[in-house]
Amino acid sequence: MTGPNKDIKFPLAHYDKLCFLKNIIKNPNIIVGDYTYYDDFENVENFEKNVKYHFDFSGDKLIIGKFCMIASGVKFIMNGANHLTDSLSTFPFAIFGNGWENAMEGKKYPHKGDLVIGNDVWIGHNATIMAGVRIGDGAIIATNATVVKDVAPYSVVGGNPATEIKKRFPQDTIDKLLKLQWWNWDIKKITKNIQHLTGNDIESISS
Repeated sequence: MTGPNKDIKFPLAHYDKLCFLKNIIKNPNIIVGDYTYYDDFENVENFEKNVKYHFDFSGDKLIIGKFCMIASGVKFIMNGANHLTDSLSTFPFAIFGNGWENAMEGKKYPHKGDLVIGNDVWIGHNATIMAGVRIGDGAIIATNATVVKDVAPYSVVGGNPATEIKKRFPQDTIDKLLKLQWWNWDIKKITKNIQHLTGNDIESISS
């Protein structure tokens, strides 16, 4: 055996509240890696509903790596939520028309780029991640955190706004893990190293 089938929606028998996320996504601007799962208290279809302000005209993408764990209620706030902040008013006059159509002529709403989640990232219940944020490989986002800036690999963040609580490992171990990129291995090699990947001795990893 080499683990569950990455191409099925529901990898747990007789349980439809946890899915391999890439297999339920319909929006082409949401890109998800293999084995990343989403667990929802009610319905896994809630995931795309929780990707907020993701309008086609914004052109931004939500990119999520492999082997991520995303809990119920996690929300992603995309660039369509942005208003002008360096103008005298933040009010979006232009969208209402009726003589206000030209309010944004020669101007653009702020665009912070794609929202990118690395690999092996655990995002806790009800966390919120803002547009343009990049979360590094192996990071942990605590329950109810509001992430407004980039998160370093293998760090744990929490709070509102989220701040770093600790590093998961010493920096030399983090560097080795980032070089190792186990999530890109052939699934047979991952399976061979399952016991090591659930331990904490990086030197035990075998080729």
